[in-house]
Amino acid sequence: MIRIAVTGAAGRMGGRIIHVLRETAGLELGGAVEYAGHPRLGEDAGLAAGGASLGVTIGDSLENALAGSSVLIDFTTPEATLANLAVCRRLGTSMVIGTTGLSAEQKDEIRAAAEVIPIVFAPNMSIGVNVCLRVLKDLTRILGGDFEAEIVELHHNRKKDAPSGTALRMGEVIAEASGRDFAASAVYSRHGQIGERKREEIGLQTVRGGDIVGEHTVYFIGMGERIELSHRAMTRDMFARGAVRAAQWLEGKKAGLYDMQDVLGI
Repeated sequence: MIRIAVTGAAGRMGGRIIHVLRETAGLELGGAVEYAGHPRLGEDAGLAAGGASLGVTIGDSLENALAGSSVLIDFTTPEATLANLAVCRRLGTSMVIGTTGLSAEQKDEIRAAAEVIPIVFAPNMSIGVNVCLRVLKDLTRILGGDFEAEIVELHHNRKKDAPSGTALRMGEVIAEASGRDFAASAVYSRHGQIGERKREEIGLQTVRGGDIVGEHTVYFIGMGERIELSHRAMTRDMFARGAVRAAQWLEGKKAGLYDMQDVLGI
């Protein structure tokens, strides 16, 4: 039996992860964590997630939650993730990180920790999105420089970072597959007299509103034709299922930094 701890256990994402854990054979919830002062501290994590009792109380001590767990699933904030990372590194606990909005320096800290513990770090845990990333690499290579790439992402009005981590990863994949420097090629907004579009640009546009779980479309635009590669998330369960699959996959793995492409074998 693999025991998994979950941070943000009383949140929307944490609740869905706990729901998926409950339904997955060979797994059980080993610990549930929320920030100090959270109104649902002390509640049963299963009840808080909208299901039956699991006998695991939501607490504010990650060390206690990890005492009976071999892996932590973390979907929180960049600052909280790094604090949790330090604890996992010290205790030798594997980690699945789905947090977005991390800076380059914060990602470097994750890479450093991965020299000590196994970590799956991905901006999107969806199996479908990661298949799209693989297709995106192949499309970019086949189309070459004859098609211009633009990325549009849509999310709910409570999302704090923009563009989404998934949109940024899509841009990175396009840049890597075409031999471009993503930082130099990315264009995040267009306004006013900007001149003609440069061939090397990779456009990223952001839409926020309502309760959109997440939508991403990559446009490959050529002369007289256009290819669109789209992924639409209907519920958060797809992210939860991917994260739980990643946690299972980490069992017995050596220290290293992995992503969902590794988990899926693509």
